[in-house]
Amino acid sequence: MIALLLWCFLFVMCWPMAILALVLYPIVWLFLLPFRIVGIAVEGVLQLIWAVITFPARLLAAPFRV
Repeated sequence: MIALLLWCFLFVMCWPMAILALVLYPIVWLFLLPFRIVGIAVEGVLQLIWAVITFPARLLAAPFRV
């Protein structure tokens, strides 16, 4: 909602820049999409490594939990 209000404000103040922003937004989004996919993959790998490293400690602590 805030983004829409900011765009409306930009449209009132400088409509050519607002139209340019409206046209370039999907292009920038498509350009940044591979970086988001890589970020999700790296986060998954790091979580897997963390789970493997902490697994023995969780096994040792499990019988003592109430």
